[in-house]
Amino acid sequence: MDVVSDAISAVHLGHPWFHRVRTSGSWCARLDPYDGAGFHVVLKGHCWLLADGSAPVSLGVGDAVLLPHGTGHVIADSPVDAAVMAQKAAPFERWLAETGPRARPDRDWTEMLCGKYWLDCSRMHPLMAELPEVVHLPSRVGSHLELRAAIDLLAGELDEMRPGSCVALPSLLDLLLIYMIRAWMTEARSGAWPRALGDPVTAAALRALHSNPAAPWSNDRLAAEAGVSRPTLARRFTALVGRPPMAYLTWWRVIRAATLLRDTQETLATIADRVGYGSPYALSHAFQREFGITPGRYRAQAAGQPADVETN
Repeated sequence: MDVVSDAISAVHLGHPWFHRVRTSGSWCARLDPYDGAGFHVVLKGHCWLLADGSAPVSLGVGDAVLLPHGTGHVIADSPVDAAVMAQKAAPFERWLAETGPRARPDRDWTEMLCGKYWLDCSRMHPLMAELPEVVHLPSRVGSHLELRAAIDLLAGELDEMRPGSCVALPSLLDLLLIYMIRAWMTEARSGAWPRALGDPVTAAALRALHSNPAAPWSNDRLAAEAGVSRPTLARRFTALVGRPPMAYLTWWRVIRAATLLRDTQETLATIADRVGYGSPYALSHAFQREFGITPGRYRAQAAGQPADVETN
């Protein structure tokens, strides 16, 4: 896979939770911090978002906002400060239950798609970790056409529940996450990972490593893949990614192993072979160095079993 796909797949858990919200008049709701990434898409009307420690953000029709680190925040019909927020904001779940569907929208109607992506933050790829607390993606004609199309498709599925909508909606929401991250990378004025993936040498090396992490990579082989000398690759890769190519590969192999331990029933020997380790022992040693526990205990914890249970 490519870097962005791998970065998302490594932490993504299950289907996103989402809810269509319709409201009008004066309202203010708070979502407390949580493990995962929150999102809001404004389908009709207008609202404000105030993330903890940030300035209010105005959201209009077609705007999308991603809170990739589960930052606590308030959404409201008008800008609010911290003092007002503490007194006025209702817990989101209670507000959601009280709002409910309404038969006749008025002129001041606001409609949003609000939800959360469940993430395993223990294995966060640095690309995901580098995302800012709030990623605001305003609707602009001709900008981020894929993101606009995903929002339009979501609105269409919500307006009319067609056959297959129960499968289509979670899939479209997963696409929405990808398109929001892509849009951030396009718009980013700083950050190591937009620069790394924009550098042809580093991007070629990352693409090779992520396409086949189990291959017997060496600095010389990777430099040849990127079409540069070994010193050039080492200099550019380390400067942009933050670690040398082989160190990054070692880290990524262990992260891939953790994903396979969580999501499959494959044996440790099979997983070791799939991620590029010559034996289960070699993988176990590297895994303990990174996570502080054995692969078996990690798998048991991921499955919700007691901490003293260890599986193969």
